[in-house]
Amino acid sequence: MTRLTHALTAMAASAMLAVACPAAAQTGNNDAGRYDRFFIDAMLQRQKGNNDAAFDLLKHCVHIRPEAPEAYFFLAQYYMSLKQNDKAIECFKKAADLEPDNSTYLETLAKAYVTNDNDSLAIGTLEKIVEKETGRIDILEMLVQLYQNRADYDNTIKTLDRLETLEGKNERLTYAKSEIYSLTGDKKAAINEMKKLADQYPNDLNYRGMYGDALLMNGREKEAFDIYTGILKAEPDNYRAQLSMRAYYKQKDMAADADSMTMQLLLNKNTGDDARVYIMRQEIAESENGGGDSTKILRLFDRMMAQPQASTDIAILYATYMSLKKMPQEKIEAVLEKVLAQTPDNAAARLQLVAYAWQRDNLDRVIELCKAARQYNPDEMAFYYYEGMAHFRKDDNDSALNAFQNGISVIGEHSDPDIVSDFYAVMGDLLYEKGRAAEAYAAYDSCLQWKDDNIGCLNNYAYYLSVNGDSLDKAEKMSYRTVKAEPKNATYLDTYAWILFMQGRYAEAKIYIDQAVQNDSDSSAVILEHAGDIHAKAGDIDGAVELWARAAAKDPANKLLARKIRQRKYIKE
Repeated sequence: MTRLTHALTAMAASAMLAVACPAAAQTGNNDAGRYDRFFIDAMLQRQKGNNDAAFDLLKHCVHIRPEAPEAYFFLAQYYMSLKQNDKAIECFKKAADLEPDNSTYLETLAKAYVTNDNDSLAIGTLEKIVEKETGRIDILEMLVQLYQNRADYDNTIKTLDRLETLEGKNERLTYAKSEIYSLTGDKKAAINEMKKLADQYPNDLNYRGMYGDALLMNGREKEAFDIYTGILKAEPDNYRAQLSMRAYYKQKDMAADADSMTMQLLLNKNTGDDARVYIMRQEIAESENGGGDSTKILRLFDRMMAQPQASTDIAILYATYMSLKKMPQEKIEAVLEKVLAQTPDNAAARLQLVAYAWQRDNLDRVIELCKAARQYNPDEMAFYYYEGMAHFRKDDNDSALNAFQNGISVIGEHSDPDIVSDFYAVMGDLLYEKGRAAEAYAAYDSCLQWKDDNIGCLNNYAYYLSVNGDSLDKAEKMSYRTVKAEPKNATYLDTYAWILFMQGRYAEAKIYIDQAVQNDSDSSAVILEHAGDIHAKAGDIDGAVELWARAAAKDPANKLLARKIRQRKYIKE
């Protein structure tokens, strides 16, 4: 429970207890009783979640008893929720004025001022609190932030001093004060702050290093170097001192020494993986800005990868960098395989390996990786999709359908609409091929709910409807959208022409089927046969026979085509 929640609960309880107490002198006994009843009712409505009723009752309370701070306090919260900040602040201020010793009222008023971008009034209000409650560290920290926002560095330092009195000298406050002094240009004071901390804890080499950093930052490089050298002599593996020494070498443009220190840092057992990643990102950025020579970066990665790794962060960054530099795929895969061996639940690495296997048309590897993902990443929909597609391409439709149906269970409101849409589209195709047309149509409908412009789904759905003579008007509208989207796609033109044919609109169908034939670079037997059928029904028998003959050359085993040519007429299948 937050401080504010505690305060609100206590305030509500206090107000309710007022029923048993005499009314304020400014109100008559009758008004006091009425106020108490309305206020308690307001609190009950608030607890029930009936905020409109509570809001109206509180407004009535302040009308009955204008000197009641608790009513203004709760009323202000409703104005805040209504985004009426000025009214909210007016009510919070009224509550604080009526009960100036109540720190909860003052603190809430200060926060309202901050919300309303009035830091000056917020500061004044918070200062009233710490004037009465000198030990309020949380309020002093808020004041530090507000003074800093206003670039009031004198008061920032004074407030940090007050915090230091309460907490004692520590790294956090000393560093903050040193930074403020640096901002004001007082280099001497910035350095002295860090020196005092180092002198207070002479055996803490980290504080000694921070003092060196302050010297380096403020131009006293030789003194900083001497401090870093002393620390590394006492502790050769002190990674913070190594980091500082690296910064010194870079500042002095001593590239060879900086590179040597970088390598020491990266191989230092005390350097955490987060720090290693940070350093490598710095090195990569500098390399790219300097022309992008990958030799040095790859050498750093190779040296690190030869050491035991606590996590896979470096390996993932290594693979990402190699991808950026278009390194050979097999080298990237080798790193990703190491990542997966160490952390088999790393979905990003597994997905990248799936993508590489897919590019090589290694469908068995795709299936292997995706099946394993069910144990480690059961909620990652992409694995079900790739597994299903791999089975589909291997003509194992039963396994493909099983993979897609398993994947449906992990679809949620935050799933990628493109992937979900394709999921259902392929499922629809598989179900139709298995003769389950009603289920196929349901899958297509689900596909279009997720992405209503899935062109492939629109085409297949429309074509299957037309083949079965189902909902031809619906089919025609869907197919027309595909033609508008891709006006030179022979498959989409053929589907639309065939639907028009099924509707008896032969002249229109002929226009679109001729475009399909013209744009069909493969001279598909199906499209040519459809063209012949449409030309025949449109009255062009000679043209129909010619088209059927071309189709027969592509599909010589088609007996129906032979009959159409022999009898010179359209024969329904």
